[in-house]
Amino acid sequence: MSISGPVLLAVLFGALLHAGWNALIKSGRDKQLDTALIHSLGVIVAVPVLLWTGSPAAASWPYIFVSTVIHVGYYIALAGAYRHGDLGLTYPVMRGSAPLLVAIGSVAFIGEHLSAVSWAGVAVVCAGVLTLGLSRSSLHAGGEAQRRKALRFAFGNAAIIALYTVVDGLGVRASGDALAYVAALFLFDGIPYLLLVMWQRGDQRGAAVRYMVGRWKIAAFGTLASMGSYAIALWAMTRAPVALVAALRETSVLFAAVIGTLLLREPFGWQRAAGTAVVVAGVMALRFG
Repeated sequence: MSISGPVLLAVLFGALLHAGWNALIKSGRDKQLDTALIHSLGVIVAVPVLLWTGSPAAASWPYIFVSTVIHVGYYIALAGAYRHGDLGLTYPVMRGSAPLLVAIGSVAFIGEHLSAVSWAGVAVVCAGVLTLGLSRSSLHAGGEAQRRKALRFAFGNAAIIALYTVVDGLGVRASGDALAYVAALFLFDGIPYLLLVMWQRGDQRGAAVRYMVGRWKIAAFGTLASMGSYAIALWAMTRAPVALVAALRETSVLFAAVIGTLLLREPFGWQRAAGTAVVVAGVMALRFG
């Protein structure tokens, strides 16, 4: 399988949605609570979607449960990365390191085989994304120690992203309906992390609830963006190789770089510009490979 033009455009739109909800978390005062709120609100969206689509096939439920557990680790690492680093640093590193791991996993566990040009495209996208994230313009007020801590969270989360991508790539193909699979996943994966966050808050739970009450309207947009982005990606994985979709989805770093610069006032240097050009070259290789 290769990637058709319509699928490519859909994945790019999903990438924009993905960058948007990540920027929303980064812009908030409490990254952990914003992450928990956005994904716990997924229950409200998932229930009517499942009533409309029906349940995904029984064969997909083991993948949904495994993915739910993996996603809790993802949210923990995500909030930690954004607590210590800029969106322009942590987001590209998390997303840029994952596609090559996904490609290796898709060969080992899904049995997909990529052409030499497609492998080159995946590698070039990863290189461009990492160039964006590791540029010296990504340094911030916290200094080098904060940067190293942010990178530890980000690289750890890259492995988690690769793991759940392979699991969900298998699960959505067994489900018979990508939207039903995503809705079932969102029905479960946000609540465990919310409960964990509230347990950690201890005596500060009241303040946490007040914060989330004040943020729920804007968080709802993040919920829709998160669910829409992942639904598009998993739908695309039923029509193209998982590794290629995963790599294309990481073009979200381009949107994140623009959002970080224009809205969050993060710096944009020549190295990020070079990284952008490399990512575009990688996308072209994936499309025509």
